Amino acid sequence: MSISKYIPWWVKIAAKILLSRLPVDYKLWKQLSLFQHGYMEHPSYAYQVFKQHFDKVGEFKTGFVSLEIGPGDSLLSAIVGQAFGGSASYLVDVGAFVSRDVKPYREMVCFLSDKGLPTINISSLNSLEEILAAYCATYKNNGLSSLREIPTQSVDFIWSQAVLEHIRQAEFLETMQELRRIIRKNGVCSHRVDLRDHLGGSLNNLRFPKYLWESDFMANSGFYTNRIHYYQMINLFQQANFDVKVIKVERWKKLPTPKTKFSKEFQSLSDEELCVSGFDVVLKPV
Repeated sequence: MSISKYIPWWVKIAAKILLSRLPVDYKLWKQLSLFQHGYMEHPSYAYQVFKQHFDKVGEFKTGFVSLEIGPGDSLLSAIVGQAFGGSASYLVDVGAFVSRDVKPYREMVCFLSDKGLPTINISSLNSLEEILAAYCATYKNNGLSSLREIPTQSVDFIWSQAVLEHIRQAEFLETMQELRRIIRKNGVCSHRVDLRDHLGGSLNNLRFPKYLWESDFMANSGFYTNRIHYYQMINLFQQANFDVKVIKVERWKKLPTPKTKFSKEFQSLSDEELCVSGFDVVLKPV
């Protein structure tokens, strides 16, 4: 059983600030479960997450192009997308977090084959680059700059799993505008957004004033979320010229962190809005 939930939020912040400055490779932190970018290196999880998003947006014609925002530790969705009829994919992140081990990709192929889905034989491929080429997948890891490199109206399906909340606040609207530029006129986006803090699942991130929280010092310490609240994020989607359909909203019954502890900029928000802990949304270009 993980002891993480028993560690106070402020201890986690202090520890991550310290540890993130040590000259240690991300792979080691991941092995120690101190820093980890999702669970997409597990075939069953990668399949389930992709399918959940895919099912929300309806069917695409065979040959669709997909874009995953924030693939994290693996690029397995490139293989899953092909099994669902995709012809090519983009996977864009803010850093090179992906593992170079080819074993999970071979396991993913076996997993899909067992389900009777079409796959490509990659048993003779020995590098991640070869596997990506076989699946016509492009991996980019320079965030917003990488999105700018993707051709206009070239993607049919854009999706993300608990990633949008990590986009820097100052770059959020421009990121949405880039996605709007990239998506085809009849394309669809599906996003899962987690509005909890990433320190234990409460709202302790709202304790800090903007000037401190949005500093590079804090944002690069492994626990940053942009603190864009529910209605504000919906409004930003609309500003980027997306039609917004909220599929699901999850709420706390009461605030998990006392509002009196929040920075002043958040104390004026209603409890109704602050109690939204996460939501699923489908976006279509207007």
